Amino acid sequence: MASIQKRPNGKWRARYRDPDGKEHARHFDRKIDAQKWVKEVDASVLTGHYVDPKAGEITLNNYFTKWEARQIWAPATKSTARNAIKRCSFKDLPVKLIRKSHVETFVKEMHVEGLAVSTIKLNMRFVQMVLKAAVDDRLIPSNPTVGVKPPKAERSVEIVVPDVEEVGKLINAAERPLRLLVALCAFAGLRRGEAVAVQLGDFDFEAKTLKVQRQVRQADGGSEFEPPKHGSSRVVYVPQQLLELVNDHVENWGVRGPAKWLFSTSPDGPGRGYLEPHWRALKKKAGLDDLRLHDLRHFYASGLIAARCDVVTVQRALGHSSATITLNTYSHLWKTAEDLTRGAAAGLMGEAKIELT
Repeated sequence: MASIQKRPNGKWRARYRDPDGKEHARHFDRKIDAQKWVKEVDASVLTGHYVDPKAGEITLNNYFTKWEARQIWAPATKSTARNAIKRCSFKDLPVKLIRKSHVETFVKEMHVEGLAVSTIKLNMRFVQMVLKAAVDDRLIPSNPTVGVKPPKAERSVEIVVPDVEEVGKLINAAERPLRLLVALCAFAGLRRGEAVAVQLGDFDFEAKTLKVQRQVRQADGGSEFEPPKHGSSRVVYVPQQLLELVNDHVENWGVRGPAKWLFSTSPDGPGRGYLEPHWRALKKKAGLDDLRLHDLRHFYASGLIAARCDVVTVQRALGHSSATITLNTYSHLWKTAEDLTRGAAAGLMGEAKIELT
């Protein structure tokens, strides 16, 4: 219950009790200002938007530390979140003092610095998440990041798809263990970190499948293994020829450790970048210096599309989190409705055996 009283010194004292029963008071020179303040407090309580005036005094950085401890994150996500807050230009401000202008300035600073739009969006996403949590914890009444727009994405770089002759030349020029790793990227669509982390037990030679269930990533002090990015664990249906390459690899190069790592020089598993010098040498040897290992994943995707696999099939094979990602990346490789219509009509005309007169 709120009340307003005039003090002996002529000031007006406004008081109220918050939902927890704690009393708050402020003094005003004018009665109308005291009444306005009380009405605003009453309205915030009734609408469920009440915030203790002292609750938001914790800094963004300190609140993030408390909030982060409650999150169930993969090591890579935790590292990315910490870097985003570390970079944030208003991390040392109390959350109740953070304004939309601070957020807009932060975005502008990252843009001027030359960060990629995807990096700016990623940093902003974690800042937004923290401040949303501060709203949910009733530290602040609203999220100051709402309405702040990141810069527009640059035009996506055209993907490079090597032709089948180039891929064959590359694999034939490779020595073990790189030979099999390159083949896994080209004929199973694995990402670099997924390919390096493959174990012999991931293959089912009878069902002709490969279970993609881990990736290797760089971490402080070495490498760590974790599930594939964005929950993209999957089963890939592989050809017999690829399984024969696996057998050749095991017979002539072997495996390492109890886990039977396919690409490791130690029983503890491979590091993410340990084959990088060999990959660079292989590209040079094959005359494909500009080729990236990820381009072999594009080669795999283009092969599936050329074989008329639908978008959902390609999505699952690549481990994309949604069909939208697959379409955004490879839509230009699918035949359009016009192409299909034209091709169908041409087939009908061929069967009809139309003669020119």
